[in-house]
Amino acid sequence: MTVASQIGGLDLATARASLAPWPTPASAIGVDEYQQRLDHARRLMREQGIDALLVTAGTSLRYFSGVPWGASERLVGLLVTQRGAPIVVCPAFEVGSLEAVLLIPAEVRLWEEHEDPQQLVADALHERGAGSLALDPAAPYLVAERLRAVLGGKPLTEATAIIDGCRICKTSSELALMKQATAMTLQVHRLAAGLMREGISRGELVRFIDEAHRAMGADNGSTFCIVQFGKATAYPHGVPGEQYLQLGELVLIDTGCTVQGYHSDITRTYIFGRPSADHVRIWELEQVAQQAAFDAVRPGVTCEAVDEAARKVVKKAGLGPDYRLPGIPHRTGHGCGMNIHETPYLVRGNQTLLEPGMCASNEPMIVVPDRFGVRLEDHFYVTEEGAAWFTPPSPAIDQPFA
Repeated sequence: MTVASQIGGLDLATARASLAPWPTPASAIGVDEYQQRLDHARRLMREQGIDALLVTAGTSLRYFSGVPWGASERLVGLLVTQRGAPIVVCPAFEVGSLEAVLLIPAEVRLWEEHEDPQQLVADALHERGAGSLALDPAAPYLVAERLRAVLGGKPLTEATAIIDGCRICKTSSELALMKQATAMTLQVHRLAAGLMREGISRGELVRFIDEAHRAMGADNGSTFCIVQFGKATAYPHGVPGEQYLQLGELVLIDTGCTVQGYHSDITRTYIFGRPSADHVRIWELEQVAQQAAFDAVRPGVTCEAVDEAARKVVKKAGLGPDYRLPGIPHRTGHGCGMNIHETPYLVRGNQTLLEPGMCASNEPMIVVPDRFGVRLEDHFYVTEEGAAWFTPPSPAIDQPFA
């Protein structure tokens, strides 16, 4: 059996020798853009009658301040009020680490291990005459309850509309970082496809994909990596345990990385050897459904209309309907940016209107239970005219790359 030229025929040493840092890295987010983000948040706060916003550790803290810390039991937060510099609340012993990553001018208020950081927030609100506080929806429940205990009856609401309102439409600098991340991951996919051989293990591919992402300059190697063969491809997020590739099996690889905090997320499904007639039929149906979703994208269209465009293709072919199998078991896509899954979601019931700068995956996976599944996943961003791909879709079941 002759394997297609893009699939197999590459040895590990040659693949590793081709790895190098990305030659044209995108620029980092500049100080001016951080200030624009804070100004945008304040405009949305005024529109909603909110006096202050508290953003806790996580991707939104990085978005507004550059601080790339994850959440822990210790409160780290950015307090944004209508007037005055933002205030960063931080454990005192972390101040040196904070100063090394904080990218905005801000007042820093420190708390010792025995003190209540929520009280620092309450004191700052009182000083600045803020009567209401909107809290990051990603904040732990315990933070919200402790804030209620010290706010003295001041209104505490959740800040989804403010934070998503700032983050949902990407700027040109954000798109550039995502374009780099997706280009890097697509190249990793190309190399991984070249490594296919009979008997190769899932584990070997997962390790190489992580190594390749690191070598190209990803923040921390692969952010995730799903590699599945044959029957295991029928499970959208795979099954545990080692697998070894055999001729005639489908390969599904779903992986991504981050570049300066911005995600890629690409899936390729292709045949190792000769496909069956059912393989070809379902693969080509998936390709048509993905394209139908892409063609439906334009400003002013609802997210659910994009999902429905893909489902109509599959339903017309006699699969589904809805989430029934064989058919599409999940939504057509998810937003992507500093979170790998974020708003907007391409799913039934989501009446959000698409706007230029919004980004989402396009992956209307088709599953044939207990046999195989096909997922083709590329991301797009909304333009004034419609949609633009971050990465070119797969041309054929034996040709994963354009």
